[in-house]
Amino acid sequence: MSEESTNDPAADIDATAGDATPDAPQADTAAETTAGEAPPAADPPAEAPVVEAPTATPEPVAETVASAPTTATEQTVVTKPASGGWFWGTGRRKAAVARVRVKAGSGTFIVNKRELKEFFSQERDHNDINHVLQTTGTAGAVDVAVNIHGGGYTGQAGAIVLGLARALRNYDPSLDATLREHDFLTRDPRKVERKKPGQPGARKRFQFSKR
Repeated sequence: MSEESTNDPAADIDATAGDATPDAPQADTAAETTAGEAPPAADPPAEAPVVEAPTATPEPVAETVASAPTTATEQTVVTKPASGGWFWGTGRRKAAVARVRVKAGSGTFIVNKRELKEFFSQERDHNDINHVLQTTGTAGAVDVAVNIHGGGYTGQAGAIVLGLARALRNYDPSLDATLREHDFLTRDPRKVERKKPGQPGARKRFQFSKR
């Protein structure tokens, strides 16, 4: 009988089950412990440190000294006087042509070997010519000699004004701005309009007669 009970496979199964029974409560206890206490959360990954790229430091630039002056100045053309220390200027107005010479002196004004007031009888012409000298501040400081031909008195006076202004600019280039401001260096383009054929003048017409 003892041998049969020893060789019975059912008895072996019961014995194995009986041995495994005490271990079951431990498994349940471990499960309860796991369900009651949550496992510690994993620490979030640390952010990667931002590494700033090294900035290239600009190399010092050597300062260069400009050869040209800082303030731009207009180049003035210096005109040399002709023989005798005279500075020339040519003026034209209508049909008159005036060749004017200027040099430092006492203020004499000669027109065709005559005094200015003897050559021009109109006070208007005297004032127009003297206005150039008074505006530039050269009245009484320069001698003026004029050779003029062609045209009438009005045209000749205008030609002398332009020729005198050009001669003074050659005499002293710093007077250029003043002369231009008062339009002394601009030629007057006005002329007498020509007569048209078939009529008595430039604009005048003969009276129309129907019969």
